[in-house]
Amino acid sequence: MSMSSHIRRAAAVTGLALVSVLGLATAASAHVTVNPREAEQGAYAKVAFRVPNERDDASTTKVQVDLPMDHPLASVSVRPVPGWTIKVEKAKLKTPLKAHGAELTEAVSRITWSGGKIEPGQFQEFDVSMGQLPTDTDRLVFKAEQTYSGGEVVKWDQETKDGQEEPEHPAPVLKLIPKGTATGAGASGAPTVKTVAADSSSESADDGTARLLGGLGLAVGIAGVVIGGYGVSRARSRA
Repeated sequence: MSMSSHIRRAAAVTGLALVSVLGLATAASAHVTVNPREAEQGAYAKVAFRVPNERDDASTTKVQVDLPMDHPLASVSVRPVPGWTIKVEKAKLKTPLKAHGAELTEAVSRITWSGGKIEPGQFQEFDVSMGQLPTDTDRLVFKAEQTYSGGEVVKWDQETKDGQEEPEHPAPVLKLIPKGTATGAGASGAPTVKTVAADSSSESADDGTARLLGGLGLAVGIAGVVIGGYGVSRARSRA
């Protein structure tokens, strides 16, 4: 086999390895999440539901998020998103909720964004302000649905159990930490999330970068093995 054939074969193996590694990294991170990932119990918080489009041949045209009714939130407000229509639904509570000196008999149960588009290779964030966050649980699970222009509906509703691997379609989870452990305050002076959305975006980006660099390192290592094997083969041939 000629030297040029060996080089082409090595390049092909390296390319396949790189594509496989990057594909795994993308699949591991392409799901609906809530950012920041944690907030303080009893606080008011602004969170962003981050929705990436993981299809190459369709756009995301609708996003639906269900709020946990086992821990209803007395105050929920939604930031407008240009090009998107927002529908907020409420549900009756089995047990009235006391807030701001009043007794609430219903709470927001579902938020739906529709009419816009998240194109392939893009993501969109949908901001929601909510509170007061419950003090009798360490997490809030927001089950979500993502609808594509082709009619496909992907449900992000699987709960992640402690100590177990993340399921294929995990539901967005907001971790609640004990009061006094978060830093910063909102404009009204009420305690807020430990890190702002921008910090979480940076953290997520750093995690993605680390996965990418790890994948590239693995691919380069495979290429080195292939080329090294070629060198050994040539040396034996000459001997």
